[in-house]
Amino acid sequence: MNYRGGRRTQKTNQMIIAPEKSSSKDDASKLIGKKVEWTTPSGKKIEGEVTKAHGGNGSVLVRFEKGLPGQSLGTEVDITD
Repeated sequence: MNYRGGRRTQKTNQMIIAPEKSSSKDDASKLIGKKVEWTTPSGKKIEGEVTKAHGGNGSVLVRFEKGLPGQSLGTEVDITD
């Protein structure tokens, strides 16, 4: 969905994502600790981990190992165990 950020900052290594099967805060809290992987157009993989639920609609906060580029916004990620 978007980067995590405040009024004047954005943290490019933290993303708020909306998993397809998650529609409530309880569903989102079941995903905590799972691994997330985003693949660049060149095939490189950037890994992260779900750290906490975000809001009441099932979104989660993912912390990646390094910052994600702007072209990652709106694309899909893979969530694994």
